[in-house]
Amino acid sequence: MTALGDLIEIDERTVLVLGQGLDLDRGQPDVANALVHRAGETLVLVDTGVTEAFRAALLEAAARVGPWSRALVLTTHGHLDHVGNNDLADGLGVPAEHWVPAPDLDQMRDPVDYWVRSFARVAGPAALPDPARTAARVVSLFSPMRPFGRTTRTYEERPPERFRTGPLRSTGWTFADGAVRVLRSQGHCAGHVIVHLPGPGVLHLSDEGNGPCGAMADADQLKIQTVLGSAALLLEAGEAGILTDGHTFAVRRGAEAVAHLEGLLEQAAALGEAALGLVGEGKPVTPGGFAARYGRAMADLGIGGANPNTLFTAMSAVNQLRELGLRPESGAVDAPWSRPPLRNPEPAAPPTG
Repeated sequence: MTALGDLIEIDERTVLVLGQGLDLDRGQPDVANALVHRAGETLVLVDTGVTEAFRAALLEAAARVGPWSRALVLTTHGHLDHVGNNDLADGLGVPAEHWVPAPDLDQMRDPVDYWVRSFARVAGPAALPDPARTAARVVSLFSPMRPFGRTTRTYEERPPERFRTGPLRSTGWTFADGAVRVLRSQGHCAGHVIVHLPGPGVLHLSDEGNGPCGAMADADQLKIQTVLGSAALLLEAGEAGILTDGHTFAVRRGAEAVAHLEGLLEQAAALGEAALGLVGEGKPVTPGGFAARYGRAMADLGIGGANPNTLFTAMSAVNQLRELGLRPESGAVDAPWSRPPLRNPEPAAPPTG
C-alpha cells in the first residue's frame, strides 16, 4: 500500500516520488508521480505535483540524491496534478531553469477554461447540468497552484534537436550536457513530452501511459499508441531499462515494462473493436447511450486506466466516437453522432420550362 510522498529509490541518484489518485467524492486531488534525479551537479525535477505535502516529499528526495549546485525543473504537460509546485525552481537557493511545453501555456494560465471546454463535450453523456460549475469545483481541489516561476520558459524557445536512440528517431531537446533528453510526444494532451535519462536508463512516460484511450479534448489517440510502441522499442533495444509514469505507483524494469506497454496496446485494439461493434451499421448513436455501453465494455475487458470514474469514461467515449469517424449532427446536448456521407449530395437538376 502506497501513500502520497512515498519514495521509491531507483538508484543512489534517482528517486520516484509517489502521488495519489483522484477522489472527487472526498475532495481529494490526484497528484502525479514526480521523478527526481541528479545529473552531475544538476538536480533534475520532472514534474512537481501539487499540495504542500508533496512539495515536502520533493525536497526530501532532492536532499537524498544530492549534493547539487544548480537545478533543472521540467514540466511534462500542463495538467493541474503536475504543475502545482513549479515555483520550487525559485526557492532551491541555486541557479535554476524551468521549462514547460508552449502548447499547454493557455491551460496553465486558465485551467478553469480548459476544463470547461473538456467537460462541455460530455454534458449529456456524463449528466453534467453545469460544466462550468463542475470545472471550477475540480480546479479548486488543486491548491496551492503555482505553475510558473521567475525562470519559466518554453521548450519551443530552444532549437529542436534530432535524436537517434538505438532504433528510434525522435525530436526534442537535451539538457545537463546530454544527461537529460526531453522527447516530444503530444498524445495525452497538446504539449505533452516524455523524459529519457540515459545514465540510469529511465524512461518517464508521465501520462502517455494512462490508458488505451485518452480522455482530454486535446488528446491524440494515434500519438498515444505511437509513444507506447516507441517506448517498448527502446526497452527491447536496451536503450532504457526502467519505465516510470505519472499515475501507476510502480517502477517497471525490462521485460515487465515491455509487457506492460504491450498490454496497453492490446487493450487499445480490443477497446476500438468493441467500440466499433457498439456503433453498429451506420445508425446514429447518442453519446450518452454509447458512453454507458462503452463503460460496460471497458469493465468486461478489464480496462481501467488512471483515475477511473464515470466522468473520465464519458470523456474517453466521446474521443472514441471521433476516432471511429463519427461526428455530431448538431450542437445540441447529447445530439446524435453519425458518419459523414462519403460523397457530396448530387446537385439538384435545374428547373425546366
